[in-house]
Amino acid sequence: MKLIGILLIVIGILMIILREVNFTTKKEVADLGPVEIKKKEQHTVAWPLYAGIGVAICGVVVLAGSSRKTA
Repeated sequence: MKLIGILLIVIGILMIILREVNFTTKKEVADLGPVEIKKKEQHTVAWPLYAGIGVAICGVVVLAGSSRKTA
């Protein structure tokens, strides 16, 4: 559980620092025998600041909960 908590904290911090991710995909538009027409499309995935803060807080809660000793 400690590993999951640490991973959530790291992912949450990365989400706070990197507010969006850009990537490019290639899409085939037409295939006319020996001639192929392809199109590059750019996509952006963005998330709000509170999502990263929430993930980091969940990681802290999981980490704190896993460090408690059960009787």
